[in-house]
Amino acid sequence: MRIALLGGTGDIGEGLALRWAYDTDHDVIIGSRDPEKARAKAEEYETELDSRGVERTVNGFDNEMAADRADVVVLAVPAYHIGDVVESVSDVIDEDTVLVSPAVGMQRDDEGMHYNPPGVGSVTALVQQKAPEDVPVVGAFHNLAADRLANLDVEFDLDTLVVGDDSDARELVADLAGDIEGLRALEAGGVANAPEVESITPLVINIAMNNADMHDVGVRFF
Repeated sequence: MRIALLGGTGDIGEGLALRWAYDTDHDVIIGSRDPEKARAKAEEYETELDSRGVERTVNGFDNEMAADRADVVVLAVPAYHIGDVVESVSDVIDEDTVLVSPAVGMQRDDEGMHYNPPGVGSVTALVQQKAPEDVPVVGAFHNLAADRLANLDVEFDLDTLVVGDDSDARELVADLAGDIEGLRALEAGGVANAPEVESITPLVINIAMNNADMHDVGVRFF
């Protein structure tokens, strides 16, 4: 598969790019509003992989070109930018493209992080609303610690919950998640269930903030 990570220069984008490039044979494409930044980051990821004995090509383009070349497009951007990013690539994605959202709407106060979804109920639902009607949308990778994901020395034993109304797209993303060593994907139903899935993320962050020995806390279901 050809996987484009729009916002692949940021934390969650970096982690997913490195893991897929390190653990799998999928083609990894980095997208950014600034194509030079995307290319520089792609070279940085190649250098990191080469230092670990993995010779891979990672390409960088602007977001539209990256999306146009991909089978799966991951929107690795903050929740408050995600609608604009979807609209910017709408002309180059179609029913053969799976759009994936790992973003969560959150706000912080003195007590910690709190779930702050958009008016449509979840960020995944917002992406579905902004995307062309025939493009399948899946929510996944919400509650993974980005720094742990990007550290290839860290071994995983974690779950990610996958939601989406298109069962084939949901299964495809679950398979891609499972290709990352130590990451198990669990299907959690349709987009209507996205608020419950996304709201786990601020809980996980609050646990990490309040327990000194749990900075890399994640979720595992038994």
